[in-house]
Amino acid sequence: MSARELAQQLKARFGDLISEPAEFRGEISVRLADADCIAEVCDFAKKQLKFDYLVDITSVDNYGTDPRWTIVYHLYGYSHRCAVRINTNVGEEKSELPTVTGVWRTADWHEREIFDMMGIIFKKHPDLRRILMWDSYPYYPLRKDFPLAGKPTSIPEVAFTKAAPMDGGPFVTIAGGASATAREPRVRVPDPNDVESNARLERRRDVKETLGKSQGVKPTEKEKT
Repeated sequence: MSARELAQQLKARFGDLISEPAEFRGEISVRLADADCIAEVCDFAKKQLKFDYLVDITSVDNYGTDPRWTIVYHLYGYSHRCAVRINTNVGEEKSELPTVTGVWRTADWHEREIFDMMGIIFKKHPDLRRILMWDSYPYYPLRKDFPLAGKPTSIPEVAFTKAAPMDGGPFVTIAGGASATAREPRVRVPDPNDVESNARLERRRDVKETLGKSQGVKPTEKEKT
């Protein structure tokens, strides 16, 4: 049975709540119209359609539009080796939907991370608390209205954090530059156009001159000859 056929069974069970399956680059997705039904839909997907593995739950901030949040459930079945995504939307004013920890225990940490980074609440989660930031942290770092440099924050009894400098920082992407490589924060150099002076590119050049290719520990016997 294909992923599309399994998605059609999901639609047959829930009717207009589930959209027609959409395919993009060989991957199948459906949209759930009512986020309050997500636990029931996921329970059916696991028990009846054999999607026994919750690969991930991700969240998207549709900043500037309504509904603001899109929650994406990535499902996989080991028996049929098919994958399906279930997308559902949640408005900013509500910012909550049911937990699916009763369906897959692994949803626990996925939902906690979304709560921590986006501020979305998962109702009846058994332990909904921050997983990366400290409990009293007042912001949600992955929201699109959160500044890229961060915000000054007091860490109780520990320290005070300052916003990261935006000029010349190694992890800040700068618009412009001669190429995507020049803009990539992990290979930033003082002059974003001067990518040839970057140490990583220099190392690749040295390796290529030695081995005849830009990667590898040693040349193969064929390359030696």
